[in-house]
Amino acid sequence: MGSVFRLLAEYGPAFWQALLLTWKLTAISFAAGFALGTAVAVARLLPLPPLRFVLTVYVEIFRNIPSVALLIFIVFALPDLNVLIDYEPSVILTLTLVCSAFTADYLRTGINTVSGGQVEAALSLGMRPVRVVTAVVLPQALRAVVQPMTSLLIALMLSTSLASQVPLPGRELTALVAKLANDSAAGMPAFALAAAMYVASGLLIAWAGAALEKKVRILK
Repeated sequence: MGSVFRLLAEYGPAFWQALLLTWKLTAISFAAGFALGTAVAVARLLPLPPLRFVLTVYVEIFRNIPSVALLIFIVFALPDLNVLIDYEPSVILTLTLVCSAFTADYLRTGINTVSGGQVEAALSLGMRPVRVVTAVVLPQALRAVVQPMTSLLIALMLSTSLASQVPLPGRELTALVAKLANDSAAGMPAFALAAAMYVASGLLIAWAGAALEKKVRILK
């Protein structure tokens, strides 16, 4: 325990900056992935078989490809196609694509929980199909997927460790632990401290998700 306190005394600011970078990568990737995934889920409702096929392929590819393989492709393969993306945007793009695929899949499940009678009733009242989706179907689908989306956000936060595979200007938690393990004998205390930060972040997200689920349950 004393070694952890000594580590905090010497590298406390570095751990705080690493945690902030982890949260930043998580927040940006989740916001972008959620928006993109929602758009994909809504577009898959359109009566356009070719579009639905393309979007289904998109979801299956990015839902099943290993994140590290996707990051390697973006960082090392895209430059051969004259597409250059900096390291931090590459990590964000990787996490966004994966997040969007899972979001679209979860929302499809949530949309299937909405009864067809509600859609028919809305259409009979003269609502446009787009309005039916945005005002009737999507809100109920979102309420149904609070817990899966909470789990996805936690998984996304843990997946920010991908950033340790590329030389970012700053270091997220996993990269900082790797550096300390290489530069000093503080590998185990650094790992324990980073693990505690990951766990605390995950518990905070889980608490927020549970509070949100309780609120939407009341609103139903």
